[in-house]
Amino acid sequence: MVQLLTKTYSFAEYLAYDDGNDNKYELVNGELQLMTTASGFHALVLVLVYDILKAEIDRLQQQWKVMPGTIGVRTAKNKSRIPDLVVLSESQCQEIRTMSAAVLETPPLLAVEIVSPNNSDDDYRYKRSEYAVREIPEYWIVDPEAQIISVLLLVSGFYDVTEFTGEQEIKSLLFPELKLTPKQVFEV
Repeated sequence: MVQLLTKTYSFAEYLAYDDGNDNKYELVNGELQLMTTASGFHALVLVLVYDILKAEIDRLQQQWKVMPGTIGVRTAKNKSRIPDLVVLSESQCQEIRTMSAAVLETPPLLAVEIVSPNNSDDDYRYKRSEYAVREIPEYWIVDPEAQIISVLLLVSGFYDVTEFTGEQEIKSLLFPELKLTPKQVFEV
């Protein structure tokens, strides 16, 4: 029987890791987890939510930036996640300019995960716990299969969750005047 050895990476090794291609990895308990390529529908939902959040940031005249799947968030000593979307504060935008690997040590204003059928536990359980510990004030779980958008707001270290379906307007603490429904998102 052949036993494969899995290398455990420190956070510093993760930040410096380069496999010579464009693969993206999350660091989970010291192990690299290859992020799979998104489905076409996942990509369409991501672009729609990105465009809507960017327009809302512009409307509010904030110096925030919405970033699509390019910014990591350190969630523990040997863990780093790459949300589908994050909203960064003005200071975080300045901070990432000098980083060789864009992984935040501070919580973004908002993290958005779009659920893929093969990893729903990651978004609903593991990332939920990690993002709460990291004190991300608002976390959205966009679930195309269930046709639900869950908005999780951090209260005393735990997330309170509200689920939105159909034509219900999403209620966001960060974007209180947002006009968006799950129906609009899932009909892309």
